[in-house]
Amino acid sequence: MSTFEYTWPYEKMMDDIYINECPFCKSGNVLTNMKQEDLELAKEGIKRLLVMPCCREKLVILKADDDYFWTEEKLRER
Repeated sequence: MSTFEYTWPYEKMMDDIYINECPFCKSGNVLTNMKQEDLELAKEGIKRLLVMPCCREKLVILKADDDYFWTEEKLRER
């Protein structure tokens, strides 16, 4: 089981998916290119790739819940 260090929060507004702060470049209020269908697949546990539009870094999402992306990379310190 992944720990909280491997999560990153996101917000959904209408059909858009935002990340409050990019875990890589720290840009704020990032509108992702993730589609609703991709989010639903991630919630089913199907791995998705998200390329951050602000810095082009790649985030591999292993699963998602209603608030967080669960990733294969440690994104935060304890």
